[in-house]
Amino acid sequence: MFLECFEEESIIDKKDLRKQQIKQLNKNKAQTKKESLQLLEQLQQTPEWQNATTIATTVSNLIEVDTDIIIQTALTEGKKVYLPKTMPHRQMAFLPYIDRDSLIVSDYGIPEPVYDEKSVEQSPDLVIVPGLAFAIDSNYRVGFGGGYYDRFLAQYEGKTVALVPSAMKFETADWEIKDHDIKIDRLLYI
Repeated sequence: MFLECFEEESIIDKKDLRKQQIKQLNKNKAQTKKESLQLLEQLQQTPEWQNATTIATTVSNLIEVDTDIIIQTALTEGKKVYLPKTMPHRQMAFLPYIDRDSLIVSDYGIPEPVYDEKSVEQSPDLVIVPGLAFAIDSNYRVGFGGGYYDRFLAQYEGKTVALVPSAMKFETADWEIKDHDIKIDRLLYI
């Protein structure tokens, strides 16, 4: 992949990696879209999915695995779906997905549910964690840079899964792993 641009043994700065990955992922949108269905099929075979009654995921953008099919599949299977809502102090809360029309666009350009304190799900059974790069050997990830998921996952005791298309797959973490970085329980990849 693009890592050939960097020296083999060097640690990549996460900011540089994010920029490079976004460029790479924009070039691979069609491939990622195609791999989304394969990743959903893998996800459905996991005990994490099969045992979950509540699932948290995001509304994907064009460079990510298509979460619309995940949301629709979960709803069809009778699971409750929750989406993140960004909160002050770089926190997030998961709120029920009702339909696309009920979402509002956040300051980050991400469709989110409207906040309702009574509807917050503190501990969904399964969280499908987004990111830009995933290390297969260690289950660490590079996210979009806000730290929202790492903060949430530091307190979360349920199961985590990430769906990793080929353009996001790294054999090892060539970036710095920090104390606040949280491992994903299971990576599913192509």
